[in-house]
Amino acid sequence: MTAAEDGPVRVVVAGVHGYGKHHLDNVARLAAAGRAELAGVCDLRPPSGLGVPVSADLPSLIGETGAEIAVIATPIHTHAPLAVAALGAGAHVLLEKPPAPSVEEFERISGAVARTGLACQVGFQSLGSEAVPAARELLGGAVRGIGVAGAWSRPFAYYTRSAWAGRRRLDGADVMDGALTNPFAHAVATALAVAGADTAESIAGVELELYRANAIESDDTSSARVRLADGTAIAITVSLCSDQRTEPYLHVHGRARSARLFYTVDEIESDGVITGYGRADLLDNLIAHVREGAELLVPLARTGGFTRLLDAIRLAPDPRPVDGRFVRAEPSRLVLPGIEDLAVRAAEELKTLSELGFPGSLGSVRAPWPQTGLRVGGREVAAYVERGDLQAADAPRPHLHPVRTLGGRVVTESRPDDHVHHLGAGVAISDVDGVNFWGGSTYVRGEGPRMLANHGRQRRRSLRTVDGGYAEELDWTGPDGTVLATGERTLTARPVPARIASGAWALDFAFTLTGRTGRPLVLQSSACKGRVGAGYGGFFWRAPKGSAGLAVFTGEASGEEAVHGSATPWLALTSDAWSLVFVQTTGLDPWFVRVAEYPGVGPALAWDEPLTVPERLERAVTVVVADGRLAPDRARLLADEAAGPAGERVRRR
Repeated sequence: MTAAEDGPVRVVVAGVHGYGKHHLDNVARLAAAGRAELAGVCDLRPPSGLGVPVSADLPSLIGETGAEIAVIATPIHTHAPLAVAALGAGAHVLLEKPPAPSVEEFERISGAVARTGLACQVGFQSLGSEAVPAARELLGGAVRGIGVAGAWSRPFAYYTRSAWAGRRRLDGADVMDGALTNPFAHAVATALAVAGADTAESIAGVELELYRANAIESDDTSSARVRLADGTAIAITVSLCSDQRTEPYLHVHGRARSARLFYTVDEIESDGVITGYGRADLLDNLIAHVREGAELLVPLARTGGFTRLLDAIRLAPDPRPVDGRFVRAEPSRLVLPGIEDLAVRAAEELKTLSELGFPGSLGSVRAPWPQTGLRVGGREVAAYVERGDLQAADAPRPHLHPVRTLGGRVVTESRPDDHVHHLGAGVAISDVDGVNFWGGSTYVRGEGPRMLANHGRQRRRSLRTVDGGYAEELDWTGPDGTVLATGERTLTARPVPARIASGAWALDFAFTLTGRTGRPLVLQSSACKGRVGAGYGGFFWRAPKGSAGLAVFTGEASGEEAVHGSATPWLALTSDAWSLVFVQTTGLDPWFVRVAEYPGVGPALAWDEPLTVPERLERAVTVVVADGRLAPDRARLLADEAAGPAGERVRRR
């Protein structure tokens, strides 16, 4: 093996605007691990400052740089010509989904793969998940049918983001940018993979119902029922006109049991237990194929079944407009109220939208979207979620959002404009052995905040119901896949006695962190590296910005400047509409507090000095959630009650 063959694989990326930015970040991550090297960028609007050759001619760029892999993340109708050109220039290809807008174009790429002997991996990232084979194994390999439910919201700007957005054809070329073929393409491909129907020959027939609420060419709300050669039915119902964002899922019907596969987060729910699975990165897998002969996870041939469905959509009549009576117009989007319930019912019953009476049945069918939630007195007060649309720089993690008072007011905020990596309420640490589990930039001593390819992820291994709440196990995984630590977490919601306060409830949140590297864990905040006052890290609650009358106080002091950094058992954050009382029931850490810039509170594990964890870290917090503004004496009583066995410590203060 030559030195070049033994070193990092040289990669060029074609299309670096939009999702192509993710590929640039991923190459940077693999470069940090010594696996890859960004050799060049191909784009009609080339960026500056990357320090690599830039060209609009992909074959020339491959020849100039000696690239071994070309990542293609360009508009759908350019996939086939660019993939064929890259293969012809001698580069293996990672081709974004969908691979081609027609069977004919798909076969062009297949022919180039056969001629060159080079690899073409398709970017259906969900097919790299261990959850796909696990779903089949869980059901004993026998799948009776699969229902797919997907409901997202897209603003008007989504359809004006490019000339091809929402189009079936552009300048005579097939584009096929519809709900089934682009945003929910992973849902379709994953269902076919679970059913073992990857190839075109697996498809016996396709029924289609294509609709549009928006003024576009393609579908934004659709059903498809795919009949497989073995008789299995796959019923798919999706919409981009939902009133809310949900995690799409596969309802897998077995002979004796069923399960839900949430493919965006690699989790399977069955018999009341959620189990998380790992996922291989497709570019890393392609590099392993090039260097070590590893088997490709998503070779082009494995996407033939999906392309067969896409081609049926291409040949189908244009989508039918939805009667305006059933559409709610909002300033930035259109909504089909109740479409989420129809999608859930369709997945349960393997039916299409028309069989459920769409659109006339909108709003009359009640089938709540499956999600993990905390309840008090039969009322849901918090959703405990993982979002499948987060990028690595967000440090993805399970979190609570929305959290509500018993009166229905939302008291958390997720992905706000000022800090998009703030995710409701949960556990986030800015530095665990050099890995950023907070999200966003990393503070570097002597340099300030910098965006680094060092973001980790808290990946759920299991979640089960216990004592009216949840017990969870997680892996804290670094950017290279190393499990730095494991964690256990319990969450329960309970009413606050009416004699203490009417209309309030309490969240008990406990978590542990145990190192798995064979050496003590070292936790740091930005303050440990020289950013004075930035001691954040641990349990953190992001409250809604813009709440009127924000105030913060403890039993001893009031105001942001006075309580920030104080080590007291409890702290209250109040507004005109709601109040939150935070009580540390295990450990006593300084409070990190923000009010003026944004409202956020959390006990800081490493306030201004690194915290070394030889074996296991344990912390617990109780948060009382109440409607209206609490006076200090009432907040003290609530803190006393919330602390439970620890209440004596609170009373002494």
